[in-house]
Amino acid sequence: MSGSTYPSFAPSDVRQLARAGRLAGSAAHAPPGDLARLRGAVYTVAWPLVFARITKPLERRRHHPDCARGLESLRPDCLDRFHDDVEAVVDHALRRATGPIENFDGWLATRLSPATVDAHRRRRGEIGALQRPRLPGWLAEALGGDPWLGELALQVLIWAGVPATAGGELWPLAGWAERRAEVTGEPAGRDTLDREVRQVLAAMRTRPKWYAEHVERPLGHKRAPVAPMPADGPAELTALQLVAPEEADDDRLTRLAEQALTAIEARLDRGHDPAAAVTAVVRCVFGTGSPHHGSTLDDWLATALADESRLEEIVATVLAVLDR
Repeated sequence: MSGSTYPSFAPSDVRQLARAGRLAGSAAHAPPGDLARLRGAVYTVAWPLVFARITKPLERRRHHPDCARGLESLRPDCLDRFHDDVEAVVDHALRRATGPIENFDGWLATRLSPATVDAHRRRRGEIGALQRPRLPGWLAEALGGDPWLGELALQVLIWAGVPATAGGELWPLAGWAERRAEVTGEPAGRDTLDREVRQVLAAMRTRPKWYAEHVERPLGHKRAPVAPMPADGPAELTALQLVAPEEADDDRLTRLAEQALTAIEARLDRGHDPAAAVTAVVRCVFGTGSPHHGSTLDDWLATALADESRLEEIVATVLAVLDR
């Protein structure tokens, strides 16, 4: 190719550049076309190492014997993860191979773990997921110090930053059921796992900003699952539900409560009577006439606000929350 220093690259060229200590330098100064060919040659060296030492053991741990058989057998999401890992190793090699490397393949094998782990953390950080998920002390306390619920919370934080979905579902409940049995020694059905996940998410949502940043935001980046085409032709696909309906209701009520507290505090700042302020705002936000009311909630509010002792309790609770 005219104007190209290296018309083509082969793995032997990559190894020769590495032995001369010129691999990273060549990548840094290569024109775009040369750089693409150089990356391709490094990819050719890297991918068998990545598959043998990272992908295959991982797929066995994930109980994917088909994926562990060979590159051509990888499922779509597993194949995406494999390519991400190889790209991370290639990027690492073209940045870090700055000195003479006699055995490039052997050197690359020692860099697989740090290269892929760093890239994995970087991708998690870009979407808001915790790069090194740890169970916060406040969350462990909110879960009553329960070892399994703490482990489940950690699994939720890890899974939030994984781009794939569990088939057509959000949470990999089957895998978590196996983990639960390991931790507790007791099997659990889907209903139990569903209830425990809701319990963990409710505890997480006690810190709304933290939850929105580290759970809700990365969940929004998950790839939509690919559904098979129906035999009778195209059909509208069901949207992936990031939260269960009852969790969405809880979330909506939490936001409404925050709005109500802000409005009540503004009225108190203007000198309104606490009982009058609380009654007016609660009726407006949650009661009849609000866009979020329902007959059951309306009946409960009417009864609670008409009962002087219950109203005093509501007012006292609101004032305590507002520290007034």
